[in-house]
Amino acid sequence: MAALTLATAGALAATPKRGAAPYSFAVVSSVIDVPADEPAAQRLFEAIARERSVAFVVYAGDIKGAKEACRDSLYAQRGAILSATRVPLVFIPGNHDWVTCGTAAGGGYDPVERLDFLRQTLLADTALPDPGALPITRESEVARFRPYRENARWIRDDVVYIALNAPGPNNHFLTAGGRNGEFEDRVIANGFWLDHAAEFAKRREARAMVVIFEGDPQFDRYERAERFAWLRFNRPRARDGFRELKRALVKAAATFRGPILVMHASGEPLANGFLIDRPLHADDGALVGNVTRVAFGPRHPAHQWVKVNVSPARQTVFSVSLQDVPKDVPVPPALPAAPRNDVPLPQMPEIPALPALPDASSVAPPLQGDGTTPAGASWPAPPPASGPASGQPASSVQGAP
Repeated sequence: MAALTLATAGALAATPKRGAAPYSFAVVSSVIDVPADEPAAQRLFEAIARERSVAFVVYAGDIKGAKEACRDSLYAQRGAILSATRVPLVFIPGNHDWVTCGTAAGGGYDPVERLDFLRQTLLADTALPDPGALPITRESEVARFRPYRENARWIRDDVVYIALNAPGPNNHFLTAGGRNGEFEDRVIANGFWLDHAAEFAKRREARAMVVIFEGDPQFDRYERAERFAWLRFNRPRARDGFRELKRALVKAAATFRGPILVMHASGEPLANGFLIDRPLHADDGALVGNVTRVAFGPRHPAHQWVKVNVSPARQTVFSVSLQDVPKDVPVPPALPAAPRNDVPLPQMPEIPALPALPDASSVAPPLQGDGTTPAGASWPAPPPASGPASGQPASSVQGAP
């Protein structure tokens, strides 16, 4: 087990709040690459469930491999594995879950149609109406962003968590001719959701924020306006598909001055299973000091998981460790095979270009903790993890505790 506390990142030192007990959450990604990995995935989730401190699991992309066809039955089989977990689980679609579905190995599907299928199945609240579900707010509750069910937010002991659909590589920015409709619309939705989360955390006087997505945004590739860019007309630079996301993070860090933890898959194995640094800079080159990045990349994704300990009552909120699945954890009974029914659902219409948006606080629906509070007043405790909050939909992919 490798462990590292985030005390070295001064940005994550915040004023402690009394009364909040420590807990932890698990982050996994790319656990299943081929059908033979399914028993190991079940064993991994069983090992996580045995950790009493784990409040929830975030599956940050890739429930299938790049060479697996994106069939309905495959999604159903992998969804059954996720729903069988004994800990609430939040699923974020990744690169192989929909982006690579257009390749020959992926079955030659329309990637956008496959993403819409995931939204209607694995991300549908009616799929798993678990009374012990994690209380989650989805961006689809905002009428303007109805399709974006994968963008989610939840809160635990004054720490605000945000899930975003930002896959690698390069955030599904297409270099082919034509309009990047899916990319452009999702960039707007992601920016709005991040803005709203920062405003929510600020109004609530939250302890910290955690932002999780799948793709590596390549923070060292922060594009800035060039005064003489036209001189490079014969040497065009590749478009950074994460440019808007990085700028949205800079804006969020200015809105919410508390610590912000950004977590994403590294795309390759890392020596310790994860990497911690502070790589985000503003347009003027200034370091954004309250944003810390954790890139995770276990060498054995089906047998290792990243554990984040959260201590709201301590000066340093987060600590990160890499956990191995103990050898004595048995493989749970195999799940029944999903029926093969690969008739695709009708494709959802493309979202038209959106006009300039109002402030997030004026558009998003009021949520528990969103109301105004007089200066010096204390906020009510967040809803317990044992049941969904009133008026909030339950997590769509999660198991009973």
